[in-house]
Amino acid sequence: MRHVVSILIENEAGALSRVVGLFSQRGYNIESLSVAPTEDPTLSRCTILTLGDPDEAEQITKQLHKLVDVLRVSEYDEENIGSLERELVLMKMPTPNRQIREEIRSLCQIFNARIIDVTPELYTLEYVGSSSEVDNFVETLSKCSDVLETVRSGVLGIAKGNHYMHS
Repeated sequence: MRHVVSILIENEAGALSRVVGLFSQRGYNIESLSVAPTEDPTLSRCTILTLGDPDEAEQITKQLHKLVDVLRVSEYDEENIGSLERELVLMKMPTPNRQIREEIRSLCQIFNARIIDVTPELYTLEYVGSSSEVDNFVETLSKCSDVLETVRSGVLGIAKGNHYMHS
């Protein structure tokens, strides 16, 4: 089962290393990792996507709470309708002829994606959606032309409504 763990940590050297170290010590793989400062520059928000059963996810959460640099931990799972997830993907695709350029433009309109760079030989695309939507976008676009390069941000998660992480 897929688990998105959101962690509020102190923005200090070594804090992220301790969080990631906890996962590796326990033998848990990190599928994606995203970290950035929050509205408070002394804090960072770390979002980790991992796979495992519910007992493993609960164990990870308990262990994270024990780390000194960790202030808050929230877990969002597939069944949790009280959260939102998004992921960004950037793709470079060759555009050798007019037909492929038009097909890519048309698919970008359908998916509400953006063409953010154009050269005579290729397009660079940007798309934001859930992980499954990003997978679908990449798969669909790869059918009309080769994908030269793909960069994904990893999952970001946030609670819906009035619930928020704070120190």
